[in-house]
Amino acid sequence: MKFRQRQSDQVSGFLDEGTNITGELVFAGTLRIDGNFHGSISTGDTLIIGEHAMVHADIRAGDVEIHGQVLGTIEAKRRVEISGSGRVRGDVHAPVLIVNPGAQLDGRTRMADEQPDETTAVTDSDNAEKSAAQER
Repeated sequence: MKFRQRQSDQVSGFLDEGTNITGELVFAGTLRIDGNFHGSISTGDTLIIGEHAMVHADIRAGDVEIHGQVLGTIEAKRRVEISGSGRVRGDVHAPVLIVNPGAQLDGRTRMADEQPDETTAVTDSDNAEKSAAQER
């Protein structure tokens, strides 16, 4: 069995505890945030929210690891993992969602692909046919 090496071991950027940043953050590689961030974050790679971090942002990333606090929507292409110390208040959209014991998640989750399979739309005429059938 082949195990995937955690990408958090190969951090290419770091916002340390005590930093306060507001704005739009776009990066490549792996970035770890341990300070305070307010705005939006976008990457095709990995974002790590450290234990001391407070992030108020809408996040779009390949992978997201959460050890601190996030307030905002998270959309990941591959996976989101919330550790035991992680706190998320917002919606999470990812094909793989890992919520470890002790983690807190307050929001809606969606783990479906971007293009859902066939969906059935119920129309008023369908409802009328069902009602007529039940009356018989």
